Amino acid sequence: MRGLRPSRWVMAVPMAALALATIYPLVFTTNVAMKTRHDYVLDRFSLARSANLDNLDAAWTSDGMQRYLVNSVVVVTLSVALLLLFGSMAGFALSHLRFRGSRAIFLGCLAALFVPFQVIMVPLVRIMADVRLMDTHAGLILAYVAQFLPFTIFLMTSYYSAIPAELLDAARIDGNTPYGVYRRVMLPMGRPALLSVGILNALFCWNDVLISLLLMPSAEHRTLMVGVTSLRGQYSDDIPTFASGVLIAALPVLVLYLFFQRQIADGVTAGSTKG
Repeated sequence: MRGLRPSRWVMAVPMAALALATIYPLVFTTNVAMKTRHDYVLDRFSLARSANLDNLDAAWTSDGMQRYLVNSVVVVTLSVALLLLFGSMAGFALSHLRFRGSRAIFLGCLAALFVPFQVIMVPLVRIMADVRLMDTHAGLILAYVAQFLPFTIFLMTSYYSAIPAELLDAARIDGNTPYGVYRRVMLPMGRPALLSVGILNALFCWNDVLISLLLMPSAEHRTLMVGVTSLRGQYSDDIPTFASGVLIAALPVLVLYLFFQRQIADGVTAGSTKG
């Protein structure tokens, strides 16, 4: 056992450094949000003297923040629902329904994962403008579905591939159509993966700034992350208030991760092994 200790340290030290690098920005932002403007100007790295909630209140009551939150909740909820529906149906079809071109479709979804959004953002804006979906929640939802659907299909296909075909054959013998097999067998058995993929997609959509900034130019339809960036100009000389806005936007994601961190980890490894 002693011979394993050096190898454990080799893994533990980088992981600890990565954890600190991930946690420090959140701790620093929280500390800045608790400071007054005067204290921040004097020493931005010192600890806050007390838990000052005035900055949080100022950020929350600033123009449009509540509306931005509602916009984000609506867009993220509908986007995730559509992603789970289309992703689970496509995953079932590509993993267990053999048809001509299924392999090419799966490889196409896999290849789409490697296309940066910056490559397609100009054509996307042109298309959205042509179909009059610019500055609408429907357009942003469709953009999110198109952007994150290949990842959802890939993960659901991998997960469903691990389900024995004998279960589906038994369901067909009982008289189920392909839709019945999907609804009565695949959806119940795919709940762990659906939960994990749903959480990951919710995090992706919630944290997005670039797509929302391109497709939602008006302040009325902005999402929360884009709205927080506008605080940087409104409170350019009041960094603690801006940090409070960042903290408000990050809090739902943090809570979601803390409650579902095991499901997120399970979803990343879903379908990686069979049996």
